[in-house]
Amino acid sequence: MPRSRRARRLRGSLLAFALLVPALLGAAPGGSGETISLAGSEPGLRLDVTLTRVVDPAAPAGQEPAGNERLVATRFRLENTGTAVYRDSPASAAHLLTTTGHRFSGEDIPTTAGPAFPETVTLDPGGTVEGFVAFRLPRDSDPAAVQFALDAGLADDVGHWSLPLS
Repeated sequence: MPRSRRARRLRGSLLAFALLVPALLGAAPGGSGETISLAGSEPGLRLDVTLTRVVDPAAPAGQEPAGNERLVATRFRLENTGTAVYRDSPASAAHLLTTTGHRFSGEDIPTTAGPAFPETVTLDPGGTVEGFVAFRLPRDSDPAAVQFALDAGLADDVGHWSLPLS
């Protein structure tokens, strides 16, 4: 088999794996506006998380992106539906997957898309907050999905939204 065909098959397999793993872990597929209820490791820690917007590309506030990279900004709405206080960094809780299977961690990068979350969000039960999480990725990458998990992204419960959002 020619090398380029093998590479395409491998990329396709990696993408399928990256998109299938969250489903096997109990994550919900989703689109714009879909709310996914997620639990953390602490008793009573539960958030309803909604991916409300994706800005691709997003312009960094006050600076130009590096030559071969771009920013993708994702807006989340977090609602504390549990009984425990949520205290975490939404940026470290979010990840972006590309069609080639690469995974990028969220960052606290100010963009012109809108206000970013603070480095640490403290949310009492019943409280709601919205903000952007940015991802720095190569200019030629194609986003495939966004994931969010409590406990700095380490909780077993993972929200999964397929891209592009409609």
